[in-house]
Amino acid sequence: MLSNPFNFRSSFREAERLRRDMNELFEMLDRGPRLSVAATYPAMNVWTNPDGAIVTAELPGINPEDLEISVQGDTLTLRGNRSADALGEGEAYHRRERGNGQFQRAFQLPFAVDAAKVEATYELGVLSITLPRAESDKPRKIQVASA
Repeated sequence: MLSNPFNFRSSFREAERLRRDMNELFEMLDRGPRLSVAATYPAMNVWTNPDGAIVTAELPGINPEDLEISVQGDTLTLRGNRSADALGEGEAYHRRERGNGQFQRAFQLPFAVDAAKVEATYELGVLSITLPRAESDKPRKIQVASA
């Protein structure tokens, strides 16, 4: 807030300081968030059933070749990279909400997965991963013998 609106020099200095602070803020925002620090990127849904799990992840604008999916035991890890948009000469961002850079997301499933049978598809910006439950981890019905 301006301390004395009738003192032109003081008002001008405060306005200049405010302008510099705002420019610094916009430059910081213009650089965009690094996705590697966003713990919840990409947004994922997980469904489970007795036979396994299905995971979907929102990844618009990602090249499928830039994705790495790995499964070890009961842990699914998704890594990737979103490239920055190429700006032409004289172009500058007016608004930038989509981040770029590397990301990684890992979480534990409620059962072990048969990694050899995992399948993944990518369509319309959504990655779908089918994770079959390992046979050794499936519940078994025990037959009771009579004496």
